[in-house]
Amino acid sequence: MADLKARIEDSSLTPFERLCLVMEILRSPEGCAWDRAQDHKSLLPYLIEETYEVAEAIEAGDPGALKEELGDLLCQIVFHAQLASEQEAFDVQDSVNSIVDKLIHRHPHVFGERKDLAPSQVRDQWEKIKTESGEKDSVLGGVPSSMPALTMAFRMGEKAAGVGFDWNRPEEVIDKINEELNEIDEARGGESSGRQERLTDEIGDLLFAVASLSRKLQVDPETALRQALQKFRRRFAEMERRVTNNGGRFDDHSLDSLEAIWQLVKGETDDA
Repeated sequence: MADLKARIEDSSLTPFERLCLVMEILRSPEGCAWDRAQDHKSLLPYLIEETYEVAEAIEAGDPGALKEELGDLLCQIVFHAQLASEQEAFDVQDSVNSIVDKLIHRHPHVFGERKDLAPSQVRDQWEKIKTESGEKDSVLGGVPSSMPALTMAFRMGEKAAGVGFDWNRPEEVIDKINEELNEIDEARGGESSGRQERLTDEIGDLLFAVASLSRKLQVDPETALRQALQKFRRRFAEMERRVTNNGGRFDDHSLDSLEAIWQLVKGETDDA
């Protein structure tokens, strides 16, 4: 045990090298039974969880939490690379070299002929390079099907815009949203046969259009919705506290009464 600790505390190692060594040791016969039992699929829930925790730290604006969560996420990445190395598929250095080469290739305005591009131009150039290089079979090929639907809608619109398929102005997207609302209203009043299927289809179109408007206004829809839900949770908790104070119940209040309490809570908070 002392020998293992001495190897990790070697002052000549960089922090990243120490992490890789720790993972190698944990996966070795003298390491940890749990770590040895894992594979790519069994680790997937932890990779996703750590990614969400990084997002939460960013949204909270907490540098200390972000430092810790990025380390946790990096641990998962190194873990997967260690598994691949044991299978002689690739190692973590191969992954690092791959992304370095990719970044250089996709930034010709920096590493080639110098050009001052706006962020939107860089994004569009990035998408064109990926498509033209044959890296992806389709413009939308790089959007994982497992991605949250709202984020997927944002990214699909972004990628399509990268090759010129997009609305010119946010006002045009607002018109599309109004069109989708009208189609939902029509579906509600249509024949009962197939109504639910059409409603599902039209609401999907509406949500896609809202994600597109969010993109045109440079607002991340997943972040915006999460913030709205957190705000709703805070306000509802306060409304619930007021309703149930002194033994009260929701059943004791009419909808108008609950709405009045909601408006009071809303007016007293600083997140309106």
